[in-house]
Amino acid sequence: MAINPIPAYAHAGTHAFVPTEWSSELLTQFDPLLVWASPLVVNTDYEGDITAQGDRMVVNGLIRPNVGRYDDVAGMTIEDLKTVEQYVDISEADYVAFYVRNIETVQVAGALAAPAALESIRALAASTDAFVGATIAASATSLPQVNVSAQADSRDKGEALLEAIFDMMEKLDTGKVPDGRYVVVGPKAKRYLMRAPDVANAAALGEAGATANGVVARLAGFTLLSTTAMPTGVDILAGQRSFTTFASQFTDFRSQPVEKYRRDQIDALHLYGARVLSFPGGKQPTAPNVAVKDSEGLVKAAVKWAA
Repeated sequence: MAINPIPAYAHAGTHAFVPTEWSSELLTQFDPLLVWASPLVVNTDYEGDITAQGDRMVVNGLIRPNVGRYDDVAGMTIEDLKTVEQYVDISEADYVAFYVRNIETVQVAGALAAPAALESIRALAASTDAFVGATIAASATSLPQVNVSAQADSRDKGEALLEAIFDMMEKLDTGKVPDGRYVVVGPKAKRYLMRAPDVANAAALGEAGATANGVVARLAGFTLLSTTAMPTGVDILAGQRSFTTFASQFTDFRSQPVEKYRRDQIDALHLYGARVLSFPGGKQPTAPNVAVKDSEGLVKAAVKWAA
């Protein structure tokens, strides 16, 4: 985005900046850092057009139709499809802003190659993930605490944690949750899970790029991910991406000269929001602006470690 009008003291060529290149490079480095807000955990089906913090998207969720018994005498009873209105609010707004000495030089070298810029992106991703993780955890169904405090051997701890994941699998199966499931664990749970042979073998045989978005392994119908951004009181959380929607947009990419210094300012605003939605045949929200509680598609558990 060229500065227009260009200040009288500035050379026109100094302030030619292409925001789409900046945006693309930022997203290339931002997206792989996400875990809770990654496409493995959430969907972006209702993202729409986001222009400002406070925007609201309206989602009309389907309530599953009834199934009737047919006979030639009574025929069929035709029912109207029922929907439930739900709001996804763009409640969060984070920004990154810093100075550069020469925009053209930075753009050629890679706008986000500087350590300060990379740290800014990591901070933005961490803030986004913490928000989305807390949103998901608030709507998840709590399962009994997983007690590994009596297990002395690291492998036994890993097997106990793996058994807890299988319990979550059974819970999601019972709730008729579709395939394409994930399970997210914290660093400590990951450490011991990696000692369980099933997880270790699955991780060793993982496909290329398996470390993006915190992926550790894929097994038992789950993509296993790990993050430091675990919500308070949650060590393991399993679910399916259809149950959580996430909307995100980087907007207002700007470059402009700073009057007092021989440098330029670059900044960008990240707008986002997330919500756990109802599912056809599942629990419904009590109001359009209230998320579903105890969702059948999201389950969580805390772990009791050794004292």
